[in-house]
Amino acid sequence: MPVYTWEGKNSKGQRVKGQMEAASPQQVFNALRGQRINPNIKRIRVKGTGLQKEIKIPGFGPKAKIKDVVVFTRQFATMIDAGLPLVQGLDVLGRQHQNPAMRRCLTDVREQVEAGTTLAEGLARHPRVFDDLFVNMVAAGETGGILDIILERLAAYLEKMDQLRRQVKTAMIYPAVVVAAAVIVTAILLIFVIPTFADMFADFGAALPAPTRLVLAISDFVVAYYPVIFSGLFAFIWLFRRFARTDRGKEVIHPLLLKLPIFGEIIRKVAVARFTRTLGTMLSSGVPILDALAICGRTAGNKVVEKEVTLVRVSISEGKSIAEPLMDSLIFPPMVVQMIHVGETTGALDAMLSKVADFYESEVENAVTAMKQLIEPLMILFLGTLVGGLVVAMYLPIFKLGSVIQ
Repeated sequence: MPVYTWEGKNSKGQRVKGQMEAASPQQVFNALRGQRINPNIKRIRVKGTGLQKEIKIPGFGPKAKIKDVVVFTRQFATMIDAGLPLVQGLDVLGRQHQNPAMRRCLTDVREQVEAGTTLAEGLARHPRVFDDLFVNMVAAGETGGILDIILERLAAYLEKMDQLRRQVKTAMIYPAVVVAAAVIVTAILLIFVIPTFADMFADFGAALPAPTRLVLAISDFVVAYYPVIFSGLFAFIWLFRRFARTDRGKEVIHPLLLKLPIFGEIIRKVAVARFTRTLGTMLSSGVPILDALAICGRTAGNKVVEKEVTLVRVSISEGKSIAEPLMDSLIFPPMVVQMIHVGETTGALDAMLSKVADFYESEVENAVTAMKQLIEPLMILFLGTLVGGLVVAMYLPIFKLGSVIQ
């Protein structure tokens, strides 16, 4: 059967659109009316014809975002809790989703479930959308018959991780913007503004101050070689990013990140919060501890953390505790290790891990706020000193000329 795209308004008057597999446009119209959607009959068209044809360019186009996954997880949990079959729930959510990438993903998962695979196996076909943690927790929920509860926990976990990620990104944006602005302003001054001063000082008839000569020399160099300088800068950034994605690059860069002033402490707290939240969520959902630790290591985001989690996994496989290999850890503070030990002793490790995660997520938020308050004046001072220094260096000869005339 052909796939139709449609547009219309829901019961709240909001504009919605999607796609549906049907035998005719009238069948699409009737199905939408049954879902309390008022479709625009002129907007029901066969997908892939005319302006509806989908053009795919590798590396471009919409991608499934964490927000899309959170919304899907919450809605799917509600549907399952209400007794809706898996296939029907996936069909409804897939047809109504606004993101084409997520829509294609859910359509494929539905087809796999219809063909007889488990939901976890269907989700595992899309690792860029549903990671190992998501798939393993869904598998545990299917096995234990508590899929709706697991999906609710997953949604809460993803929301907290997204909030943590946004806090760190917010902290990084301001310094990055200020540094970029400083580079752009400095380049404009050196390439376009300072050469006009050089022409004016050519007939000055006296020795220029040392700061002025230095700035003029830098300006001459930048004007002569700026294509090479900027090309080299972009090549260095590109090569560094490529290197940072390799295993060797991560092994070199990640330990250095932990030693950075201010930022290193935030990165460490983020790592602790992420590890404890992930492990606590998986253990409370019934995922075996060795499988949970393997997933925590792969999703840690830092090679140092990954190595320490690997040591914990080896320790447990040898019959030891989680806390024991963490006592000499560079990442996990003694307080965290002690709380994990108490959780193991009392048999409430998942609850204790969740408490540690709550505490460190709060610590990250406080650290980011404090860092922003500290960095703002430092960035303003940096930008003012850089630009102000260039301007003063250019005006020094004029000040000197004024003193001579007097």
